[in-house]
Amino acid sequence: MLEDPVYGEARVATLSGRISEATDVLAEDSRTPFSPSQLSRLDEALTLAGRETGLLFTLWIGALGPRSRERAEELHASLGDSAAEAVVVAVSPGERVVEVVTGAESSRRIDDRGAKLAVMSMVASFKESDLVGGIVEGVTMLADQAGAAHHQHS
Repeated sequence: MLEDPVYGEARVATLSGRISEATDVLAEDSRTPFSPSQLSRLDEALTLAGRETGLLFTLWIGALGPRSRERAEELHASLGDSAAEAVVVAVSPGERVVEVVTGAESSRRIDDRGAKLAVMSMVASFKESDLVGGIVEGVTMLADQAGAAHHQHS
């Protein structure tokens, strides 16, 4: 099925309600399956981020639909008791959308600017058709912004 080029947006949805956007995201075909080594890289990045920060990093890759921010917030809310400490990175390559949703605790440690920089980094990698590398880099940047679990950033 061929379709006209879509000029999508990458948006950061934060608890404050502020939306940061980056446009013209190009990504790999969303139907491309991940190889075992790619899945391993993604899992390792999420595991390390969680271990370093004490926060729960989760990744959603797939269609988010026309209300991507609301969908990403639903994914975040579905984490229940873990939502406060959770960071959801939702990527829809086909729709060219990236959403980052933080909870009550994680939003104190990852501000809008930090989330925006991570999304911009991911978008830059996606433009080079490096979906996995972009996600790994973005998760790493978010974890660096959050800092270690045993101290608080002022």
